[in-house]
Amino acid sequence: MAANTYLAYDYPLLSAFWTMLIFFLWIMWFILLFRVVFDIFRDDSLSGWAKAAWLLFVIVVPFVGVLAYVIARGRSMGSRELARAQAQREEFDKYIRDTAAQQAPPSSVDQLAKLSEIRARGDITEEEFQRAKEKVLS
Repeated sequence: MAANTYLAYDYPLLSAFWTMLIFFLWIMWFILLFRVVFDIFRDDSLSGWAKAAWLLFVIVVPFVGVLAYVIARGRSMGSRELARAQAQREEFDKYIRDTAAQQAPPSSVDQLAKLSEIRARGDITEEEFQRAKEKVLS
C-alpha cells in the first residue's frame, strides 16, 4: 500500500513554514489591494467613470483586477506617490518657515545672555562685549 505523502502536513515544521508563507502572502495581498484602491481614488487624471470602472473591476474580480491595474498603471502609481510625498514635504517645510518667521525677535535679555556666554567662552573681547551690549540696550 502506497500512502500519499503530503510534506507540509506529514512534517510539523514544514507545516509551520507553509502556514507562515500563506499568512505572509495573504497580508501582502491585502496591502496591495488597499494600495490599488487608494491609488484609484487619489489619481486626479482619471475621470469619475474611469475610477468607478477600475474600482468595480478590482472588487468584482479582485486578483485579475489588481494585477491588471498594476500592469496598466503601476509605473504611474509610483510617480504619483512620489509627487504626493514631495508636495507633503514642501507643505511641511513651508509651515515650518512660516511658523519660524512669525516668532518674535529675541528680547534684549536673551541677546545679553548670549553675549555674556560668548564672552565667557573667550570668543570676543571685553571691548567687543561692551560695544555689543550698548547696541542691544539702545
